[in-house]
Amino acid sequence: MLKVQGVSKFFHDPVEVQILKEISFEMKSGEFASIMGKSGCGKSTLLYILSTMDSQYSGDVWLGDSHFGSLNADELAELRNEYIGFVFQFHYLLPEFTVLQNVMMPALKLGKMSKSEIEYEAMEKLRLLGIEDQALKMATRISGGQKQRVAIARALINRPSIIMGDEPTGNLDSKNAEMVFDIFKELSQEFGTSLLIVTHDEDFARKTDRVIVMADGEIISQ
Repeated sequence: MLKVQGVSKFFHDPVEVQILKEISFEMKSGEFASIMGKSGCGKSTLLYILSTMDSQYSGDVWLGDSHFGSLNADELAELRNEYIGFVFQFHYLLPEFTVLQNVMMPALKLGKMSKSEIEYEAMEKLRLLGIEDQALKMATRISGGQKQRVAIARALINRPSIIMGDEPTGNLDSKNAEMVFDIFKELSQEFGTSLLIVTHDEDFARKTDRVIVMADGEIISQ
């Protein structure tokens, strides 16, 4: 599913600093893995590379048969839109649109289904997450926990092979954090979706299939 080989990353301004040092690991289809480590160890930097949002690195990354280094910017964007779902710590819903419209947007951008098909898929994702009754509300009119579930629905709309998350439960209380974990676990077990989640939450990480621990830009256990 995902293969990472010898990935290194430098920041050059104002001085050269190595952020990632020869990162290598593999993930199987349907695997639910978490990444842990102290702030500044390179977790989020790695995730942005793996999600194709940062292409300034050395080393090799494959998602399925696609080698990131052999794709141009447009091809990387298409790969990201079709095969990778991303969930941030902050939901980033567009406040001027309804819940349903927010979920539909990535599929409208991808353009591989009709608008009516996309609306049906979006409602199915909201139903899966137990918030279909919120579909026609403006995104500003729902709770924080509901907003994060909408963000997960949006990440699922194009039926991605892998979902990547950067502290997706970081702003949630324990009840909503547990609910998000249960949703992720169901996606892994029932639908074969791979998940790679950066988290500081030890309880969350402990319940995943595998914990990748980073320190000073390196993987120290996996």
